Amino acid sequence: MKRTSFRRAVVPGLAALALALSACGGDSNAEDGGEGGAGGSVAVDGSSTVYPMSDTAAEMLKEENDDVNVSVGFSGTGGGFEKFCAGETDISDASRPIKDDEEVPVCEENGVEYTELLVATDALTIVVHPDLAVDCLTTEQVVELFGPGSEATKWSDLDPSFPDEEIAGFIPGTDSGTYDYMAADVVGDDSESLRDDFEVSEDDNILVQGVAGTENSVGFFGYTYYEENADTVKALSIDDGNGCVAPSAETAQAGEYTPLARPLFIYVSNAAYNDNEAVKTYVDFYIENLATIAETAQYIPLNDEDYAATQDALAGISG
Repeated sequence: MKRTSFRRAVVPGLAALALALSACGGDSNAEDGGEGGAGGSVAVDGSSTVYPMSDTAAEMLKEENDDVNVSVGFSGTGGGFEKFCAGETDISDASRPIKDDEEVPVCEENGVEYTELLVATDALTIVVHPDLAVDCLTTEQVVELFGPGSEATKWSDLDPSFPDEEIAGFIPGTDSGTYDYMAADVVGDDSESLRDDFEVSEDDNILVQGVAGTENSVGFFGYTYYEENADTVKALSIDDGNGCVAPSAETAQAGEYTPLARPLFIYVSNAAYNDNEAVKTYVDFYIENLATIAETAQYIPLNDEDYAATQDALAGISG
């Protein structure tokens, strides 16, 4: 199946429509329930990074079963968990684990029990304007570049050999799991925040356009977004002390692209899975065809060990 690229086609109006459909999908679950077979509605929302996988799964399922209506939104990982823990959606796409101190208590308070399913691996990719004479950053330079209170205003502040040019930045917003991963797992600052003088957007398309159209600029997003825009932006290699390693499916799966390789998840409401046949049909199809879905959506498939763990977790939803 040849899939039209969502990332290149999305416009603000379509984004708003997707979010509206997601909200409507959440309200319809009680009516569609598990009665009458696999027909019904499924509401998915969350990470813009995981969106293409969940949307591809919905499209592929539609070819086999057009009685299941799956609406997939992309309000960011944090925004998705907010809806999910309020019981407004059945599935939450996430580019980071759910937060134990903030989001888990809300789910518990609202009686939303869930199962975390690992669906793919991503190589968070730092990109620059293609004409910038920088090719590799050490992890220390990444922290210096993106960390809160960063005093690096010129590229030469990071390394005297870099261009003596002002840095322009385009990074995800704070509702993004990509932002959270960079702040908590890469920068590692206790505040779990990044510098606040860069342009921000929850839409990765805007970030791509910003970096591609601004000299001396930098940004970061999921590897697939880079792959689809490799003709307009340049990916930087990362040196964690063992030499410069470029982002790729191979380096991420091999554990060589550290610390920017990261897991991607969907969170499934146990009640929705067990009570709404449409949700069960969609999730079962998603995991059964996970490798094909990942490859079709241009993501990095799980290795055999991780896929077996995801299958086990799915089997545990219904006990």
